[in-house]
Amino acid sequence: MEKQKYVAYLRQSTKKQQNSGLGVEAQREIIQKYLKDTIPISEYIETESGKKSDRPKLSEALGECRKNGATLIVAKLDRLSRNVAFTSKLLESDVEIVFCDFPEANKLVLHIISSIAEYEAGLISQRTKQSLEAKKARGCKLGKPENLLEKLDKAIENSNRTNRMKALDNPNNKRAAAFLRILVKEEKSLSEMARILNKEGFVTSQGKEFNPSQVSVLIKRYKL
Repeated sequence: MEKQKYVAYLRQSTKKQQNSGLGVEAQREIIQKYLKDTIPISEYIETESGKKSDRPKLSEALGECRKNGATLIVAKLDRLSRNVAFTSKLLESDVEIVFCDFPEANKLVLHIISSIAEYEAGLISQRTKQSLEAKKARGCKLGKPENLLEKLDKAIENSNRTNRMKALDNPNNKRAAAFLRILVKEEKSLSEMARILNKEGFVTSQGKEFNPSQVSVLIKRYKL
């Protein structure tokens, strides 16, 4: 008696997964564990969205199954599709299909499962749409690049404001600013001010000596 032949079909949903191999090795292991000592005559890896029914690699795999009288083997039922029309068309083909996670499944059961999966996907889509509409009704701006830029600008503004407040409240800066008020009235140069501050033991907010540019910043910050 001729040994049963199998063609393995594996699917990954993104190009990122294609580069990393994420998910493929696990599917391959499930298939091999199911087949035990039998090795698939070939293997096809599809990089596609689960919602799309256009699967060139799957078409090639089905073609090879017909050519060699082989059975198409898939690690998990959800590796094929959540689209009931596509799954129905696949199951109506003349190629025998085995799902490792549900080997007892007949065509009726598979139709029911795929219908439920599509129904759940529809509910998720509907809930997402309702949630976005509710946010929009509350005045939230959604999805536009300018909104993202606006949020970024606000975040930067808030960060700058926080940093300014911290600098104003810093005790080292306050002490130096009080002394600088006198030096500014005496019309000292920035270099002279920095030299005098360092000579008198004043330090920056970081505990370091002053330079002319730091003196200039303090004068502007405290509006001396």
